[in-house]
Amino acid sequence: MTTKGDYYEILGVKKDAGKDEIKKAYRKLALKYHPDKNKEAGAEDKFKEISEAYGVLSDEKKRAQYDRFGHAGIDSRYSQEDIFKNINVDDIFGDLGFGGGGGFGSIFDIFFGGGMGGGRRRAKKGPRRGADLQYRLNITLEQAARGFEAKFSVKRHEPCPTCSGSGAKPGTSPKSCPSCKGSGQIQSARKTPFGAFTTVSTCSTCKGEGDVIDVPCEKCRGTGIHSKTEKISLKIPPGVDTGTHLRVSGKGDAGEKGGPAGDLYVVINVKHHPVFERHGNDIYMERDISFPQAALGSKVEVPTLTGDVKLKVPAGTQPGTVFRLRGKGIKSLHGRGTGDQQVRVRVKVPKKMSQEEKILIERLREIEGSKDKGKGIFSQVDQKLKDKFK
Repeated sequence: MTTKGDYYEILGVKKDAGKDEIKKAYRKLALKYHPDKNKEAGAEDKFKEISEAYGVLSDEKKRAQYDRFGHAGIDSRYSQEDIFKNINVDDIFGDLGFGGGGGFGSIFDIFFGGGMGGGRRRAKKGPRRGADLQYRLNITLEQAARGFEAKFSVKRHEPCPTCSGSGAKPGTSPKSCPSCKGSGQIQSARKTPFGAFTTVSTCSTCKGEGDVIDVPCEKCRGTGIHSKTEKISLKIPPGVDTGTHLRVSGKGDAGEKGGPAGDLYVVINVKHHPVFERHGNDIYMERDISFPQAALGSKVEVPTLTGDVKLKVPAGTQPGTVFRLRGKGIKSLHGRGTGDQQVRVRVKVPKKMSQEEKILIERLREIEGSKDKGKGIFSQVDQKLKDKFK
């Protein structure tokens, strides 16, 4: 398998290069490696390579897809025709003083339509893969932690059941295009800045299909497809997070002319949780405890993603202490263990106290003061609480 080079490196531009810089780099290389100017071995392949790079980087949508997913994102969503068809050679070379004599259309026509001396011929359009679809699925943190069976509906295109995808009314069938004789293309001779070329363009009558429909199907109006809302059931594995992509093979739009259906990509969005905050596979929360519980120690109830558990708070626990509940976090999506739950305790200072409570606290203050001139445990905790909660 041949590994494709980086499109930016092929054109010799930086990743933040603007459209004009990309166009300038491309036409400089295109003039250098055009097969009719450069007869060296590999020049034609090089010309095709830089044209492919320009075809992607000059298109905002294709460039964004490439920047995000690399070649995999381009190969899975765009055919060679999609990449090359928008590169108009007249636009690239016309402002360099080579104009006149009639241009030769797109780069795709040159390489796949017989433009290089008529040696290559493009057959009429055959089976084509359907488009991929994307669905955003909102789930709770609990669902992300344990996994579940998601059920949702997606609107997708399928072959028309009335005409079986042919586009023709039942009892009739598409006929060979009279303009191109069923080839899907029209040949013409043109003069270019590099000499005379025989170019092949898409037939305007059948739009490259090779066939025309005299009596279209009433159900789909000749398109051969119809929209259908389909219920999807998908197993969501434990450990998914916001941004996780799950692929459902064959549940995208139907292909054309018998081509395979595209895929459905389910993008996960985990909703905000009122108690827990997720960091990787660990979850964090805060738990209020009273001063007596912190000073004397206690067992407090703490919520987890799988139910409440008892947390032992030792005597003398300071405000802000973090306790770890091992294995109470999120299971790794790739099966590499389970995260922990981190519990940060906050010592709650009452805003209102009864007279009896005030008397007890004042008495405790006196005891602490008499022990060590304000250096007792209560004085230290009391000052920390004042600093923290004032």
